[in-house]
Amino acid sequence: MKEITILSGKGGTGKTTVTASFAALAKSRVLVDGDVDAANLYMITPHTVLDEHPFKGGGLPKINLDLCSDCGDCITRCRFNALEEGPTLNRIACEGCGVCAYFCPEKAMRVCGTWYHSISDNGPMIHARLGIAEENSGLLVAVLRREARKQAEATGAPLILVDGPPGIGCPVISATTGCDAVVVVTEPTLSGLHDLERVAELTSFLKVPAMVTINRWDIHPMMAERIHAFAKEKGMHHLGDIPVDEEVTAAMVKGQPLVTVSDGPAARAICSVWEQVLSFLDEKRGSLKMAL
Repeated sequence: MKEITILSGKGGTGKTTVTASFAALAKSRVLVDGDVDAANLYMITPHTVLDEHPFKGGGLPKINLDLCSDCGDCITRCRFNALEEGPTLNRIACEGCGVCAYFCPEKAMRVCGTWYHSISDNGPMIHARLGIAEENSGLLVAVLRREARKQAEATGAPLILVDGPPGIGCPVISATTGCDAVVVVTEPTLSGLHDLERVAELTSFLKVPAMVTINRWDIHPMMAERIHAFAKEKGMHHLGDIPVDEEVTAAMVKGQPLVTVSDGPAARAICSVWEQVLSFLDEKRGSLKMAL
């Protein structure tokens, strides 16, 4: 089983578009949306939610009184006597165990967020929704990766594709540590180069092989050449680049991966990039191409 994490260093580079197309091109895979603070892979991956699970990351539950039916079940179940009539929460007594949220019949109690197991047109998908301003997004990413490995083992899928968070912080470290390789999707701008430098430093520290593709490379060819030179200097494998293509936006509006609805220049470029990813993994980490 191989695990590839797709990173960007910043938001808006096209990372999720590339991930969804990779998923459509692979024959057997499990998908993970590791951007739990602003998940959007599900928007361009047709899917059906099979089950959902509360995520408790050490935070205290939130009570939605508009949904509460005042049944008192949460008060009865709380072993720490942290809930009183109303219901109201005693923040000092609460241990954040999540029992109230798990059993609440109206789903009026919430602990941090929710993670989902879905079936998509492109295989199982594990994704999540973290509450606004909630903590422990790195822990939630780890939960998603663990569940994805279980799904891969259960279905015999040889590949896990992780749509990673932007930046280089805790969620990115959680999405990258221990994976077989990363694909960095960048853009031909100064900020794109700067953020690629940060991701290169992180992947080098974590000892994870890194590959690079430049999305919309033709908006600034000279900057694209600077990025090529930097990637070569840092030993990051260049996969090829993706041109500007209006069909990318059209595919997003349709809620579909680009390569399933287009044979335009961007879609063809992503197909070529995917073949390069498989060849790189075959060379570095053992045969995967034959399994896919």
